[in-house]
Amino acid sequence: QMKTIRKFVGLYCLAVTAVVVAGPDLSKLPAPSTRKGVTYADDIRPLFEASCFRCHGEKRQKGDLRLDSLEAALKGGENGKVITPGKSGDSSLIIAVAQLEDETAMPPKKGPGGPGGGERPEGARPRARPAAPAQPPPSPGGPGGRGPAPKPLTATEVGLVRAWIDQGAK
Repeated sequence: QMKTIRKFVGLYCLAVTAVVVAGPDLSKLPAPSTRKGVTYADDIRPLFEASCFRCHGEKRQKGDLRLDSLEAALKGGENGKVITPGKSGDSSLIIAVAQLEDETAMPPKKGPGGPGGGERPEGARPRARPAAPAQPPPSPGGPGGRGPAPKPLTATEVGLVRAWIDQGAK
């Protein structure tokens, strides 16, 4: 019986290691853009402002990550650096914005149990919501704004961010 338990534990550890080592499928990353001279100020900041500043800007820094300046983006957040200059495929920022993994996708994917996502179990009734007081229209989803949810970057935009990182993230 002890032999069976050891065998099971060994197979379990092997399976867990395979899952951890496998990571995201980098073959699904959009190719880096062929544009030369990509800079944070001219090319990347506008993309981040539209899709990232709401949670990673001046007013809010989820995971202690700010993307509203080159210096802050290169510094990283509570999980360390998210950009490896010269190596976009090794940069967790690219994995996140390319949305290769549901758990790390940025902006987060809506899903079961998430904001506005998922389905109700069969026969379940929707929860009643209190009437909302009249409010001015929401501000844009820019810095600190609470407007429409940010849209994920397109494949072309992810390619541009890849080119920026591969060119040294300047």
